[in-house]
Amino acid sequence: MEDNTTNNDELVNKPDNLDNNDDPNEYEDVCFLCHRPESQTGKMLTIPQNTKICLDCMQKTLDSMNNASNIEDMLKMSDLNFNGMPGIHFMNMSDLGQVPDKQKIKKRKEPLPKINLKDIPVPHIIKARLDEYVIGQDYAKKVMSVAVYNHYKRVATSTQDSIEIQKSNMLMIGPTGSGKTYLVQTLAKLLDVPLAITDATSLTEAGYIGDDIESVVSKLLAAADNDVEKAERGIIFIDEIDKIAKKKEVRSRDVSGESVQQGLLKILEGSKVEVPVGAGSKNAMVPLATVDTKNILFICGGAFPDLEDIIKARLNKRSSLGFEADLKDKYDKDPKLLSKVNLEDLREYGMIPEFLGRLPVVFTLEALTKEMLIKILKEPKNAILKQYQKLLELDEVKLDFADDAYEAIAERALEKETGARGLRSIIEEFMLDIMYEIPRDNNIGSVTVTRALIENTGGPVIGLRG
Repeated sequence: MEDNTTNNDELVNKPDNLDNNDDPNEYEDVCFLCHRPESQTGKMLTIPQNTKICLDCMQKTLDSMNNASNIEDMLKMSDLNFNGMPGIHFMNMSDLGQVPDKQKIKKRKEPLPKINLKDIPVPHIIKARLDEYVIGQDYAKKVMSVAVYNHYKRVATSTQDSIEIQKSNMLMIGPTGSGKTYLVQTLAKLLDVPLAITDATSLTEAGYIGDDIESVVSKLLAAADNDVEKAERGIIFIDEIDKIAKKKEVRSRDVSGESVQQGLLKILEGSKVEVPVGAGSKNAMVPLATVDTKNILFICGGAFPDLEDIIKARLNKRSSLGFEADLKDKYDKDPKLLSKVNLEDLREYGMIPEFLGRLPVVFTLEALTKEMLIKILKEPKNAILKQYQKLLELDEVKLDFADDAYEAIAERALEKETGARGLRSIIEEFMLDIMYEIPRDNNIGSVTVTRALIENTGGPVIGLRG
């Protein structure tokens, strides 16, 4: 006969805030008072409700009570548990609730393996993989491939040579919908590293409403499942970076412009920063982790509206009288005007020189043309039209598109001026009725989308089964 009795010692020693399936060794203990993890504080004391306090905070507490005894003697107490001390009363910790998993720092039992140079994909392989998902932008993909390859070579050899290689942080400039975010997402997936995508518009100087600058690193830590070592090899993409340009003729304090650029300098260059775990800003109830940004690759992107006017003004300065004079409207219809940008133009736009100096790789993306939009509809592995074909295939219906239908979709997207981002809304609009009506009739075997359907002058071509 089996013994169903429970060992009382197991119940006594089981922490109150752990479920049956939780591993108590998976996360680091965090001091309840200073919020530092045990990797920084060392051994901790345990008080009722499985609350941890580091030796420094406990010593300070005892000193403030004028009852400070030797802290080392306290470590000899049974199992480091303070179940009752004469003259000292603790608050009821159960009222504070359990610490959510997103605010627990993962404990790494063994260090991450070093990056092997042979495992880093070479630039032409990185670009070939990007070509499978991103149409066009060949120059941007080439620049990113080389910069990423050099960055992870730097990480792999950072401690092997006296020559220190500088970081290859990037600044990508391109109109909305040209594929900036998608390029970075695809790159991170290819390299299998954690990626954090954040928006510069929410960043403000510390002490003001908005996200603190450290929140960009905090999001990377969350993407790495609160594993500090893993996060220190990740990629941070800061979108809308043009929104923190230095404001011109502002009489009030510029808390979301130049001051944010100044605050990002040390993080971009590489420094140890204390970041809140599982929160956007530091507060009294959030644990802190120290992350070294030395090996984190930063990619900044922005549309930089009106930058073309600054470039045009600089190029037109060469206009003069005589036979060699440039025409004033020479650059008005230049589709590649943005590619002529230099650091002088960006400084004029409002980016400070120190910030630009920490983003040595600057490149531009082209605005999407009609031909590029048609390729985006048809060629990528996860093209949006292929997604709809797969959805209808599950209903045993074949979905086709006439050649002029591709052109009609691309023309409507160009009218919206939202780049590839506008394709989805256009397709959703004309596919709504098809996706609604097809499951109602089991006799339908194929549907062909025509230009007339997209222009609302006709309907699709329906084919019956058999």
